[in-house]
Amino acid sequence: MPGDVAEKARLRGERLAARDALTLAERQQKSQSITAHGASSIPFAPGTVISGFMPIRSEADTRPLMEALRTRGGRLVLPVVLDRETIVFRAFETDTPLVKTGFGTTGPGEDAEVLDPDILLVPLSVFDGQGQRVGYGAGHYDRAIARLHARGRQPVLIGVAFDCQEVLSVPAEPHDVSLHAILTESGLRWFSAPLSISDSGQKAL
Repeated sequence: MPGDVAEKARLRGERLAARDALTLAERQQKSQSITAHGASSIPFAPGTVISGFMPIRSEADTRPLMEALRTRGGRLVLPVVLDRETIVFRAFETDTPLVKTGFGTTGPGEDAEVLDPDILLVPLSVFDGQGQRVGYGAGHYDRAIARLHARGRQPVLIGVAFDCQEVLSVPAEPHDVSLHAILTESGLRWFSAPLSISDSGQKAL
């Protein structure tokens, strides 16, 4: 609805301004806390394909977290924006060179293997306590997640942000897909159980 779109745009501008207002030292400290929480709390088995992302602008620095997850046996991929409509996920090995991939991002080149992620670390501008998120307005992740769902894949969606990006409520549109969890400097908070969580409550991916 037009009102929801306008409200999302307002929230995006407001929370990105709050993130931009953090000093470099504050972002580094908070990013270190995010790494510590995520490295110990994100549950997965060795070989699990995990999509990270290279930070842009004032985003949390996820690079140390990705390396910590790699050390635990995660197989990393990075999202690559092919055009205004499409993201693919390319294998990111320790020796993979990164190239400019458009829209201010970097990622593996065309020779890297394309894989479907089991876990997505999702960048965002805004989130709320129900797991709703606002991205950057292009809808790349919404479409990528929809394509994974269409292929029968149910990736675990973990937003990565700073606490200052949380709001009371994000208006949900029909195409929106809720996060399973949010990772901030305060820790990993689960909103809902992904399909891979067993009945016993153990988050075993």
